[in-house]
Amino acid sequence: MQLTNQQIRALKKQAHHLKPVVMVGQQGLRDSVHHEIDIALDAHELIKIKLAGADKAERERISQQIIAHHQASLIQIIGRMATFYRPNPDKKTNRIII
Repeated sequence: MQLTNQQIRALKKQAHHLKPVVMVGQQGLRDSVHHEIDIALDAHELIKIKLAGADKAERERISQQIIAHHQASLIQIIGRMATFYRPNPDKKTNRIII
């Protein structure tokens, strides 16, 4: 999904106060982690994921895997925190108007 700069700014504002709901540890992206990410995206649409135990290149690689696997949009990466957005078509209102 392609988001405009205005939509990304709006999502960054909404994500500022969020706490991470999923943590990717030293074991990396396992099936159980993908399952939790999928549940969190369906429930919240906008989530933060803590990418612990990885250097910058590894965090970017993990983020790209999450984008590809979950058809989500990367909003931002700050340090070890990554923010992702995926609208839930079953919800009546989405966080942003697309």
